[in-house]
Amino acid sequence: MNILEEFDTIAAVSTPLGMGGVGVIRISGDKAFEIIGKIFTNPKFEPRKFNHGRIVDNGKVIDEVIVLPFFAPNSYTGENVIEIQCHGGVNVVKNILNLVLSNGARMAEKGEFTKRAFLNKRMDLSQAESVADIIHSKTSEFAKVSMKNLSGVLKNKINEIRNSIFEVLSRITAGIDFPEDVKEPEYDYLTESFKNIISDIDTVLSDAKSSNILRQGITVAIAGKPNVGKSSLFNALLNLDRAIVTDIAGTTRDVLRETLDLGIPVTLVDTAGIREEGENKVEEIGIEYSKQSLNDADLVLFIYDAEQGISEEDKKILSLIKDKNYIMAANKADLIKNPTPKSEISTLPQGAGSNIDITNCLKISALTGEGINELKQALTSKVCEVEPENLEFVTNSRQQVCLERAKAALEQALTASEIRELQDLISIDVKSAILALDELTGELITDDILDNIFEHFCIGK
Repeated sequence: MNILEEFDTIAAVSTPLGMGGVGVIRISGDKAFEIIGKIFTNPKFEPRKFNHGRIVDNGKVIDEVIVLPFFAPNSYTGENVIEIQCHGGVNVVKNILNLVLSNGARMAEKGEFTKRAFLNKRMDLSQAESVADIIHSKTSEFAKVSMKNLSGVLKNKINEIRNSIFEVLSRITAGIDFPEDVKEPEYDYLTESFKNIISDIDTVLSDAKSSNILRQGITVAIAGKPNVGKSSLFNALLNLDRAIVTDIAGTTRDVLRETLDLGIPVTLVDTAGIREEGENKVEEIGIEYSKQSLNDADLVLFIYDAEQGISEEDKKILSLIKDKNYIMAANKADLIKNPTPKSEISTLPQGAGSNIDITNCLKISALTGEGINELKQALTSKVCEVEPENLEFVTNSRQQVCLERAKAALEQALTASEIRELQDLISIDVKSAILALDELTGELITDDILDNIFEHFCIGK
């Protein structure tokens, strides 16, 4: 962005364009009140009060609106902000936005409102990134946990860790710079401090895997031989009739995908039944697609017929997924008359998983719904180390890299302390840890990284 444009007055539509009850146009910058004064019939603004009136263009009424004024620094961006609430509809919203732009504002770039909030110290970078997480969240649970960062949970923890590091650095620096007045800290104090701080960083990083899964989601492929009820289960998990279901083996010829919200975003894949040879070329292509889907999936849901038990075809499919993360489920449990004998466990193929006990696998019925909720819970717990609502810290890959760098620097400082290295050398690693955390919060960051972060926002936020 051109430095001369950095603090221009900007404007954008903050609601999705389309038919709706309300549309919102946001203006931010020094000229916000000047611009609204040119086009609004009731521009006598007071803090914490909204104004009702009309937007006019050369005396012609464009719309009847409500205008919300926010005076700097008590606004989202820290600047003077005007929000125009007009009637929803593409043309009305566009007409008002064009009028604002023609009276002195420029079009905001992606994420520029939040970028200004960060630059004006209204939030740190972890809070700014949480705004994007909330907007782009694929599940209701991730939207909830992202609110923790917006409220400052991660920010406060990082500041706490940084303060602990800074306290150690201050003592080292004082001992080095003023040796006649201040003694260097004891090495036992340094080692104990570094261990405690590293432990605090590990606490934040312990939720990293679950954070990534909640943000990005997983792919679950339903696998099994023809006619074991994969498509019926696909429909039951989604609670809709998405896949065609018949009692004819080989009905599914292509790969179907739908998104399932289990607290984590799950891309559910219904595959064609796998067998040695398809009845025709189309089914054979479908089987190849199925095998590829199994390779690409994060988790495989292997289904077999509970009434028939494990067959030779099932064993061959188990061999295909023996190195994958998978769950076994016996479908058509409503038809079971006699439980599967334990002796059948020994008939599993070599390499298919010697630790598999099919008597303990999930018993489900896609027809009656038996075991479906338990299966959903098993899918979530298999890939996510903690329940979404129990996730304490939500981090993204950039933040995790910063934390790992800080931890690595402190581990070097710890090793140096244990061998009684010179403390001025130890201080170099301690400073590196602080710099890594400053990059996380945005206290120290390059324009390129900053632009890359806000490029993933939408215009108007």
